[in-house]
Amino acid sequence: MDMTSSPDHGALNRRAAYASIAVALLLLGMKAYAVISTGSTAMLGSLADTGLDLIASLATLLGVWIGAQPADANHRFGHGKAESLAAMFQVVLISLSALGIAYRAIESFLGGVRPAEAETGVLVSGIAMAATFALLAYQRRVIRATGSLAITTDNVHYQSDLLLNLAVIAALALDHWLGLAGADAVFAFGIALWLGWGAWGASQAAIEQLMDHEWPLEKRERFLEVVAQHPELKGLHDLRTRTSGNRDFVQFHVWVDGRMTVTEAHRVMDEIEDKLLAAFPGIEILIHPDPEGLVDEPALGASDLLTAGPDGESPALMVQGGPARST
Repeated sequence: MDMTSSPDHGALNRRAAYASIAVALLLLGMKAYAVISTGSTAMLGSLADTGLDLIASLATLLGVWIGAQPADANHRFGHGKAESLAAMFQVVLISLSALGIAYRAIESFLGGVRPAEAETGVLVSGIAMAATFALLAYQRRVIRATGSLAITTDNVHYQSDLLLNLAVIAALALDHWLGLAGADAVFAFGIALWLGWGAWGASQAAIEQLMDHEWPLEKRERFLEVVAQHPELKGLHDLRTRTSGNRDFVQFHVWVDGRMTVTEAHRVMDEIEDKLLAAFPGIEILIHPDPEGLVDEPALGASDLLTAGPDGESPALMVQGGPARST
């Protein structure tokens, strides 16, 4: 997915965060009532998760607001990593929630605690599922448009809420109506494991952005395919890529005819940039021209090469360890 830095994206992300906060407030009130009515451990776990949803959604709102701020004198690459920090904050909250629910589930199982008034819990969980499903659908639309990491992490958390509420319904039905003692606690423990797994998965994308991980190979190949279309380009090397928030950054060296004037080389760079911006809107590009044949000391981890093929026209992408594909 290509992500742009359009100002509209910041507004979309903020609206998605506001929607998340509104849903969390609604569910928090409903589930608090259900916990008091039923005494269900699974419902208590669902309530705790919703309370953390609210805090996480507030963090998401702050992250997307800061991330949408334009570059300034002290942040020349923008503020996109604020989204990664917001995502990591959510991961910490999800992990703490999972630990707390697991502890409470074990305590309830050993103590033989059983829920009451299952009808209330089932009704509340059903309404919660409907509201969560609507929020997820809206968040997915925003993510497709903006690629926001913070909204994506929030979406992952709310996805778990669908299964969590379904688990609450199943736990209440099994324990209260079918008489399977301990089902409520067992399902609550399963919810805790699910949340922990979700936290682990959500942390990976945030860590990759914070560590300036390279783009996926397929995206780099597509990028080089666009570069290779320029007839005066003799080759490309030292490609470096990274993503920050919803913005992509790339820098690389290109080989051009050493007899070109500075003006001619500048024209070639502008033409390459125009093609790349058309294919990857909003990307930040830094190009360094080298005379053909000059081989710089390659930077560690920047060994991608695009060189002319045997016919002089078909460039091939080379990556560390061998050729990846011809373009």
